Amino acid sequence: MKLQFTIALLLLLSISSCSKIQTDDTKTPSAKHIILIGSDGFGAYAFNDKAKIPNIRQMMAKGSSSLQARAVLPSSSAVNWASMIMGSGPELHGYTEWGSKTPEVPSRIIGTDSIYPSIFSVIDAQMPNAKKGVAYSWGGIGYLFEKSLVDLDYNGASDEATVDKALDFISKEKPVFTFIHMDEPDGAGHNIGHDTPEYYAAVEKIDSLVGKIIKHLKKEKMMDDSIIIFSSDHGGIEKGHGGKSLLEVEIPWIIYGKGIAANRALKSSIVTYDTAATIANLLGLDTPEFWRGKPVTNIH
Repeated sequence: MKLQFTIALLLLLSISSCSKIQTDDTKTPSAKHIILIGSDGFGAYAFNDKAKIPNIRQMMAKGSSSLQARAVLPSSSAVNWASMIMGSGPELHGYTEWGSKTPEVPSRIIGTDSIYPSIFSVIDAQMPNAKKGVAYSWGGIGYLFEKSLVDLDYNGASDEATVDKALDFISKEKPVFTFIHMDEPDGAGHNIGHDTPEYYAAVEKIDSLVGKIIKHLKKEKMMDDSIIIFSSDHGGIEKGHGGKSLLEVEIPWIIYGKGIAANRALKSSIVTYDTAATIANLLGLDTPEFWRGKPVTNIH
């Protein structure tokens, strides 16, 4: 009887120890710095032979990626940028249109600054001393995050100005999380047309700015403890978007940096609201119960 009790006790302690190890692992941040790069209107279909994008392809080669991630519907800007950083779709956060400035559907949860809680709220609640910022080229982004919680809120006049400001912030503050939004190639898609030489020229310009960000992180000796996610809000067809075609709905989802598996094609289904959950998970944070996104975990 005594022997049986001893065995049972040892088994219980073993299970408890394993459980503790697993829990601790999930709470350990994967990197000190997370940078989310968003490129407006950069459809997954643009990964063809028509554009030279060596920096983004290098991220794919040295990281994990999917070209079958999906936007939420409608496949337009505000609704998808909101979903990307709010961890939920429009049914819950309430932003439903291209240029939503306030929710057309009442948000299911109201948080700081009277909006649906985003990744910035999650970081602020669990890492109150962490620096975080947003630099964006499209003014519509300014309605989609808690301005009172960030250390940088910058609406640049161009993608170049936006990136430069973000890099200056990263150098000085060494933030835990930075969201960099670039407005191209969406402008080229609307003005000239998607899948045109002008569109691919804009895509190549985005690639050069991505390269600039990576080069800067290496120069600052931050790349070894950073993870970059590159994604988009939607693709497009002819001069528009918002519809249900895969050309509009499929977006790139690329993750690169510390501890990320190299040259891995992600087979799991990824929706844009999984991005916020993935960022929280990489930082070792708990995600809100009311979020619907789930972290992409097969990246290590």
